[in-house]
Amino acid sequence: MSDLAEARLKTVRDHMALECVNDWDAVIATFAHPRYEMYGSGQVFDGEASVRGYFAASRTPFPDQANEIIAIAHAADTVHVEFFLTGTHLGPLKLPTGMIEPTGKSFRVRMAATFEFAKNSDKIICERPYFDQGAVLRALDLA
Repeated sequence: MSDLAEARLKTVRDHMALECVNDWDAVIATFAHPRYEMYGSGQVFDGEASVRGYFAASRTPFPDQANEIIAIAHAADTVHVEFFLTGTHLGPLKLPTGMIEPTGKSFRVRMAATFEFAKNSDKIICERPYFDQGAVLRALDLA
């Protein structure tokens, strides 16, 4: 494996670990340009302010949200990751149908994500999580 591929794998591992401890400045530093494209909801968070808003919104209902890497691989300018997303419903959860007050229930759902890199760089230009929008709600017995 090339040095660049190894550096990209390290960037993704670091990025995901930093998300678990809510070190948003360090997470932002893993990007050349912060961008999330959420496959499942279709939402796009582009630019630092938008990405930081996503972090705040996603951690309000699940302040202990974390991930557990199952598998990771590098191909071309992309790193592919399969992982478990975990968390506990400890804050208000805003849904299109209204607000759900904290239940104290935990979830653990399987997901995947790709991390796209700029050519010849170990900086992320886009993270694309792939997920079933209802998986967390079903795991919390809310759907």
